[in-house]
Amino acid sequence: MNWSLYTKEFKTNMHLAIPVMLGQLGHVLVGFADNIMVGKLGASSLAAVSLANSIFFIMMGLGVGFSFAITPLIAQYDGAKNYIEGKKTYQHGTIILGLFGILITGVLLFIEPILHKMHQPLEVVKIAIPYYRILAFSMIPIFVFQAIKQFTDGLSQTKYAMIAILGANLINVGLNYVFIYGAFGVPELGIQGAAIGTLVARVLMIVVLLYFIANQNVFKLYHLKISWFVIEKERIYKLLKLGYPTALQMFFEIGIFASSVLLSGVLGTNQQAANQIALNLSTMTFMVATGMGVTATIRVGNQVGLKDYQNLKRIALSTLLQMTLISTIFALFFMFTKNYLPFIYIQDVNVVAIASELLIVSALFQVSDGIQVVVLGALRGLQDMLIPMRLIFIAYWLIGFPVGYYLGLKTALGVVGIWIGLLVGLTVSSLFLYLRFQHLTKSLLLSKK
Repeated sequence: MNWSLYTKEFKTNMHLAIPVMLGQLGHVLVGFADNIMVGKLGASSLAAVSLANSIFFIMMGLGVGFSFAITPLIAQYDGAKNYIEGKKTYQHGTIILGLFGILITGVLLFIEPILHKMHQPLEVVKIAIPYYRILAFSMIPIFVFQAIKQFTDGLSQTKYAMIAILGANLINVGLNYVFIYGAFGVPELGIQGAAIGTLVARVLMIVVLLYFIANQNVFKLYHLKISWFVIEKERIYKLLKLGYPTALQMFFEIGIFASSVLLSGVLGTNQQAANQIALNLSTMTFMVATGMGVTATIRVGNQVGLKDYQNLKRIALSTLLQMTLISTIFALFFMFTKNYLPFIYIQDVNVVAIASELLIVSALFQVSDGIQVVVLGALRGLQDMLIPMRLIFIAYWLIGFPVGYYLGLKTALGVVGIWIGLLVGLTVSSLFLYLRFQHLTKSLLLSKK
């Protein structure tokens, strides 16, 4: 194999991926800061944040997943220099996601009583509810932001969303400090303060990104005068058709990790707090993989627009190779630092001991997770969403979840067994998706002959 055919794409891949990685890490680092600040309030408060976010992120996955349908369409239209189609796709995507955000906020508030019926520690539920109520309203701005972000990502302009996310989230950290601990005369609000900071930050992200779109020359081709009140049913249908499989795929994927929070809560407060620590650290590496996945979507989408399937496959495999190397580094990092990282969050040695064991399992699934995220990105670029959604459901919920449930609740492995289920689900998913990608690209190459 001529490795240079793939490695020569690494620089271009990273040029697109790094802003996305940093932007996504901005989200996670705020969660990281939240967890550190909240961890100082005790294991119950840390577990409460984990419980509330488990419900929030399941529902958020629907909107974020749907927004991913916008990126390949924008990339394809941009590659074909069809600017009016690109602008209308951006318009319709933003409207749909804004309305969806309002709907999901209502759903979150309606299902709040479910927190009392999930067999979670009572002291955790009591602390979680006020945090949960405030956080629910941040669903609207985050959905709208995602629509705008996917538009800029689809144009290969990934740095502007990064700046918006990092800038707003730095403000979030400052607000968290003020509201959580009661600085500068502000009342001490505990974890409710963290929710207020998050809500404000998510509104600011929209403002900053819209400012860039209005003032940067790179977006001028899309400053087309169209009415935002003219809705085309066919375009709505197309976005929904492309978006719902990805929304469900994200729902299944985030849901399997959220299930680890709920199952660990059944085992106890310390197990749930340890699960939150390991999950937060693992999410940081996942966001790096997300950057490479978005890169695969953009570059594959461009090649679809050009109908250059030979380079499409080569470029997609270059992102896969690059992500595998990065994931291996992450795996080694977790292995060597598993006994030290949890102390950043909490000083309770019982929680730290459990979290250290979970980081071993997290290290083992880094490569599988990286592969499945990048291959999913490439499949989105091919606008192949329905079959991958079904494959992910089978891998996570018909294979991974039963394994985690049995090992976690029916054996002495406890929360470690739950995470072994995650490892199995991610590994099977990465294999299924890779085989799907190979099948599709082989068919495309044969169709050109």
